[in-house]
Order: sequence, then C-alpha cells, then structure tokens
Amino acid sequence: MSSKTSAETSAQGHSNSIGLLLAIGGTFLFALKSIFIKLAYAEGANTDEVLLLRMIIAAPFYVAMLIYLRKYVVSSTNEVSLNWAATARISALGFLGYYLASFLDLAGLNYISAQLERLTLFTYPTMIAILAAIFLKEKFTKKTLASLLLCYLGLWIMYNEEALNSNAADTQLGVFLVLGSALSYSCYVILAKPMIQKYGSRLFTSIAMLGSSVFVCIHYFTRHPIDLSHISNLVWIYTAILAFVCTVIPSFMITEAISRIGAAKTSILGSAGPVFTIFLAVIILHEPFTRWHALGVLIVLLGVAIISKRKRVTTVENKSTHRL
Repeated sequence: MSSKTSAETSAQGHSNSIGLLLAIGGTFLFALKSIFIKLAYAEGANTDEVLLLRMIIAAPFYVAMLIYLRKYVVSSTNEVSLNWAATARISALGFLGYYLASFLDLAGLNYISAQLERLTLFTYPTMIAILAAIFLKEKFTKKTLASLLLCYLGLWIMYNEEALNSNAADTQLGVFLVLGSALSYSCYVILAKPMIQKYGSRLFTSIAMLGSSVFVCIHYFTRHPIDLSHISNLVWIYTAILAFVCTVIPSFMITEAISRIGAAKTSILGSAGPVFTIFLAVIILHEPFTRWHALGVLIVLLGVAIISKRKRVTTVENKSTHRL
C-alpha cells in the first residue's frame, strides 16, 4: 500500500515538474512575440503584413488541432460538439480577441518600445476586474482599486521615461493603441467565458483563431493588392517564428501546464513574461533600461500580483490560453 502511495506521489511530483517547465517555457516563448515583431518592422514589414503572415502561418496548426479534437476527443467523451450557430459566435469573439486586439497591439509597436508595449498589455487583468464589476456584478473591492492604481502608476512612470527620450506624441499614440488592444482582449475574455466553459479551451481557441484569420485576410486584401512577392525572406522567417514558436507552441504548452499544475500557479509563473520581454528587448533590440524603467516594472508587477489573487478573475483569465 505504501509502495503504491509512494509511486503515486512520485508520479504526481513528476507531472508537477513537467507542468512548471511547460509554464515557464510557454511564458518565455510568448515573451519573444514583441521582439520578432520589432525585427520584422526593422526589415521593412508593416503592421498589416505582419498580422497577415502570422495568421496564415499559424492557421494550419489550429486546423489540425480542430480536426483532432472533433475526431478523437469530442466524439469519445461527453464534451459538447459544436453546431454552426456556436461556431459563428466563437468566430465573432475571435474578431474581438485575436483580430482587433492583435491589430491594435501591432500598430502600437510602431510607436513605442517592446518594453512599454508588453507592460501596457500586462495591465489587462485590471481591465477584466473592472469589466467583471460592471457586467458580471462582481464586487469592486479596495484590493481591486489598489491594483488599478499601482498598475497605472507604474505604466505612467514607464511612459513618462520613454516620452522624455523620444517623440512624446508617438509614445502617447502607441500607448493608447496598446491599451485599446488590452481592452479589446479583456472584453473578449469576459464574453468568451461561457463558451470556453461549455466547449473547452482548445476547441474554442482553435475556432476563434481560424475565425480571426478570416477577418485578418479580409482586412489585408481589401487594403492591399493580392501579392506577397515583395515581402523579403527574412520577414517570412521572422513571422514564421512569430506564428509557430511564439504563438502555436506556447499556447499548447500553457494549456498543458494549466492541466498539470492549475491556473493559479500557471498565472503566477506567467507574471515573469514582461521581465523576459524587457530582458530580451535590452539584449536583442538594444532598448534603453533605466532605474525608472525598473521602478515602473516593479510597480506594475505588484499591481497585477494583487489582482491575480482574486480567484474568479484569475480563473477566467487563464481559461483563454492564447496570449496576445
């Protein structure tokens, strides 16, 4: 009996260790996103091109996941299968969460550093808390208010430092665009919650990503000629890495991490994302990092840590595993 208990304990410990590694690895790969977007911009790509290439390269992997889930998972379990109406609703949510949010984020990166962009996006749990208080009638506590004030104080410090050393108007525009991205994604998380609970995060994410890919193609080809021959090989490489290494792989890694160690621990480890991005931005992109940057980052991380302790917000946030 004791031998069996010991074996079960050992197996659980092994599973937890793998979960921790997956959470850390997924967080690190997600953190690379802003770096490769900036590198693609440096090679002459524009926002529309990066958005399009990222989606069309990532889409086949989500098609494969959708086929696998529909054939082997939904058919062999008690999970609810999708109908056309539900597919349309999820696709519409994909417009909000993965098309509009991604477009605003990429547009903002034209004007601000990868560091400021990542930190601005990282404030979205506070937006979820506010939206939950407004639309889900959740209590707006003193802890929520403290988190909100800390997050935007830290963000203001980072913004002010960057505005002093670059074009202030561009910095302001960039921050507003990325805040719009965070707000769009926060609305998506709130609205998506019932659908994710009903159909599961993997099936939901695959449908939402494919739906958003359609919107991205419509966006691009109504604004540009149907010709991608002018895009350089290096841009294709950067966007392929962005799509596969920084989007597809970490989305599944985070999903598996949540199943092994839970949403709360995965969320805590995910808090290292902005730190990873800032480190990479300084090393690879040679962005400046001063004591004011450090202070702003620490304050925002503290604010998010406070809000992430609210069980319901953390749960809703982590059921949607694909990051911006």
